[in-house]
Amino acid sequence: MVLQVLSALGSFSTFPTGLLLGFPALFSIMDPLGNSVIFSQLTADRSRAERVMMARRVGLYALVILLCALWAGSYVLTFFGITLPALKIGGGLVVVATGWHLLFGTEAAADSADKPGEQPLPAADMAFFPITMPLVVGPGAISVAITLGAARPGGSFDAAYLLGVSVAALAVAATVTLLFTYADRIGRLLGQAGSRAVKRIVALLLTTIGVQIVALGVQDMLIAFVKP
Repeated sequence: MVLQVLSALGSFSTFPTGLLLGFPALFSIMDPLGNSVIFSQLTADRSRAERVMMARRVGLYALVILLCALWAGSYVLTFFGITLPALKIGGGLVVVATGWHLLFGTEAAADSADKPGEQPLPAADMAFFPITMPLVVGPGAISVAITLGAARPGGSFDAAYLLGVSVAALAVAATVTLLFTYADRIGRLLGQAGSRAVKRIVALLLTTIGVQIVALGVQDMLIAFVKP
């Protein structure tokens, strides 16, 4: 009986490794605190109930995407012949487009006001795109998740390690949900003028982050060509 218990505990020896490795890596790349500021700006025209619903959906969507990337990401990319540099470039361009739209949001809103046929994006759809993807779980986070899933100890399938990384993903997604739920308080503290200023700064940073992601993808592609 004792030997069986020790054997079971030994099988979970890689669980702390996955947990301690996955949480800081995913938390730093997803930046829940910084993204909560962007979320408060993107959803400034929504009601409190809509923002809470969107925050919960973002957390759920983020968790599902991370788990898929952790457990099957490398196999999916291999099946479709997609490389991580290509994923970075494509996702980075979407981040740039999102930041550009946020930077000139006033002008875009004025233009859309002249087009009565256009309707605002539904909250449920907006929660997935562009908030969950590519803002919260962008190409960088997906790349990190795929790398964590592929970095199994010994190179073989390790359920305990993957479970540890999955718990880390759950903790980060829960943090995103919590911070996004109360992101509207940030807007009230900043005020209208402060919110506009923060919106421009965050939009510029978001655009810059997108450019940086594209640059990293191009760099990885060039390295692959230059090495041979």
